[in-house]
Amino acid sequence: MNKQEEKSLRENIRQLIKHVKNKKLDDEQQLRQIIRSFATQELNEVGTPDVDPAPNKSTGINVLEELLKKIIPVLEVDYKSLTTNSDQRQSFRAHIVNAVISTLTPAKINSDAGEEEALQEQDVDEEIEISVGDAAADDERFIDIRTDQEKAAEEEENAPDEKEEFGAGVDGDETGRNMAYQSFKKIETNIIDSYELLSDPEDQELYYDYLIANLKLYFDKFEKELADTVNEPTNQAYDMAKSDVDAAPEAEMGSEEDIELEF
Repeated sequence: MNKQEEKSLRENIRQLIKHVKNKKLDDEQQLRQIIRSFATQELNEVGTPDVDPAPNKSTGINVLEELLKKIIPVLEVDYKSLTTNSDQRQSFRAHIVNAVISTLTPAKINSDAGEEEALQEQDVDEEIEISVGDAAADDERFIDIRTDQEKAAEEEENAPDEKEEFGAGVDGDETGRNMAYQSFKKIETNIIDSYELLSDPEDQELYYDYLIANLKLYFDKFEKELADTVNEPTNQAYDMAKSDVDAAPEAEMGSEEDIELEF
């Protein structure tokens, strides 16, 4: 290699190194721009949080939605365990709906009615105290000589059946009632606690009405899912052929001795 070729080669190498350096610098600047763009987008997203799905306009419905997420799975498991007959399930749903109504109805009474009732009860108590004052004094002198065991046994004997009290006023299968009693005990506190979060009368009304409606709709859904049979599509030719096969006696098929083998 002569000096001229060597000089030319060195120049080409310098140009190549310069090109690589410039390319590296351009890539680095481009990378910085991309990072800066991502950072800006991330800050914008943090500043405007996503609120989808949009909540309902009513607080009562929002509270009810959260309640349903807790209680519907419980009711579904217990309802679908009643597979002996539909009477058990009908009794279950009737007792659950009745229990919800009975539980929330006292909470729906306005404060004025509650105060008036309290005053009436106070008047009644005063009249009773005046009329039976001597009997009360005699009761205070009574000395109970029963043992703690005897007292507990008597209290247990006289205690009302909680399941019968739960099902009072509602007819239906006893097994369904008993299962509804057990199931309602699991969700009763959730129902009351959620209702007591609401103080607005409109929210309370929506919560109450939509809770009853949704319980019935979910029970309808559970019953549909428990359907024993599914109507299979058919046609006239299949129905006629199946009818002929079912009507043919087995004797017409003949025995092995009646079959002639041809070779």
